[in-house]
Amino acid sequence: MDITKHSLSSLMLSLLWIPGVISGSDVTQDPILWKRRGDSATISCRQSKGPTYFQMYWFRQLPGEAMKLIVFTTTGSQNHDFGNFSKEKFSATKPDAESGTFTVKDLEPQDKGLYFCAASEHSDTGDTRSCSKTSVDAVIAETAPDIHVNIV
Repeated sequence: MDITKHSLSSLMLSLLWIPGVISGSDVTQDPILWKRRGDSATISCRQSKGPTYFQMYWFRQLPGEAMKLIVFTTTGSQNHDFGNFSKEKFSATKPDAESGTFTVKDLEPQDKGLYFCAASEHSDTGDTRSCSKTSVDAVIAETAPDIHVNIV
């Protein structure tokens, strides 16, 4: 192994050990959902970092695209920030610091993708972020192979 490959391997290994980068065990969410076309898919997310982690972010990564923030939620607010995304297509709840839900309504094939939740403290001191993901695979078919969400 030449020095460049060794250095890159060491860098990758170092990045993986930075607290919060892959330690998603502090934030958990549903790993698999099975739904039909037209149904709603609700993903639950929980964090065990503590009550100061009361901000929750929901992201979606469609096949071949970059990850995009869909909604930012915070405990105590009913008016969540959906940015450019439709509240008619998506909804979210944040009843307490430790949990939240995200719903994709009226599932269609274009909803296929990975959905991630992340929790954050209000301030940016210390290890402020953790995340997890759920795979949502929208497929129109009568039957399908073992996929995370089957929309028929």
